[in-house]
Amino acid sequence: MVKSTREQASLANASEILSLIASGAANSRAALLVASGMSRVTVTQRLNVLLSVGLVEETLRTLPSGGRPTRVLGIKGSAGFMLVADIGETHIHLAAMNLVPDILAQSTIAFSIAEGPAATLQRIKDEFDRLMAEVRASHGFLVGVSLSIPTPVDFKRGRVVGPSVLYGWDDFDIVSWLGRHYDAPIYVENDVNLMTIYEHRHNFPDVDDMIFIKAGTGIGSGIIAGGKIFRGAQGAAGDIGHIQFNSPDAPLCRCGKLGCVEARAGGWAIARDLAEKGLQAETARDVVALVEMQKPEAIMLLRRAGQTIGEVASDVVSILNPSLIVVGGMLARGGDFLLSGIRELVYQRCLPLATSDLQIILAEPKTDSALIGAAHLVLDDVFSAGKVKEFLDRFTAKRPC
Repeated sequence: MVKSTREQASLANASEILSLIASGAANSRAALLVASGMSRVTVTQRLNVLLSVGLVEETLRTLPSGGRPTRVLGIKGSAGFMLVADIGETHIHLAAMNLVPDILAQSTIAFSIAEGPAATLQRIKDEFDRLMAEVRASHGFLVGVSLSIPTPVDFKRGRVVGPSVLYGWDDFDIVSWLGRHYDAPIYVENDVNLMTIYEHRHNFPDVDDMIFIKAGTGIGSGIIAGGKIFRGAQGAAGDIGHIQFNSPDAPLCRCGKLGCVEARAGGWAIARDLAEKGLQAETARDVVALVEMQKPEAIMLLRRAGQTIGEVASDVVSILNPSLIVVGGMLARGGDFLLSGIRELVYQRCLPLATSDLQIILAEPKTDSALIGAAHLVLDDVFSAGKVKEFLDRFTAKRPC
């Protein structure tokens, strides 16, 4: 609780310390001294303010030291909450999350693209309000709102950019619509980028350059370069699903072009080809089910899809030189039938220098990775060096005196 104007001023002065702890750049008193360059007295004073108002805590984890074990510092999970939603093609998964981030409350609602953006956002708001009522008493401060969208997003403007599977959403001002209802920063991001952020933060935090490939209904990728998500000028970086391969029999893609990677290797495209062979398949989930049943036609087509993905992934490897490729999404549940095709083409087409230390692995199945990535997107921004003072201003204004 912020008790005085003097304490508010002290809290504002502690912004750099808070940013260092939140980013993971410093997780102990000794590390704060080194990272901040401040005196021990100054660090102690500013850290004590953050501890007293409940923004930072000394966790149960310890670090080895020359003497007494050092307690690890971290953002206190109950200092606030976030509202996040993952819009899929048929359902929306929503959650209220603390600052760890962990899920406090969640729900799933049906979704139809035909509803359009305004009606869909209204349903999301209604569900957010219900989730907020569950957690406000224990986590009273709304830190931010974040949406995961299954389509290319201009992150700077928070708008869907076409062509996309969300027809009718192109250039709709999602941030302004939600901003009328919530006094908190609003974020909108592509689902594959958020899954990439999740993989990087939770499973491969020490990898500076990696690619995440989502192989599901569609095909997409996210790029970590220099330890940060790389979006490109308009947020279209990593859109490998619509790279075209020219051939006499180029299939028509959902985007209207011929020969896209997605039209050859996406879950809907494999299901299309299986249906032509007389098998019951409409979705990526159906494809995986047939593979698990050891249907040779499904296995063959999934391997061929892996080779198609591997062909375009080899170009990405040659340009970006990552040390890791992680393959996730529904089709990744086909395991080595998919992965072997990707590996084959990458190692066949790339120079040894680019592949000598390259790992290509499957992601562990995680149904809420986009949700957790959406939460990390909020935390990374609000606690960044350029935004943390704004966060503290909101925090002091919202906390009771």
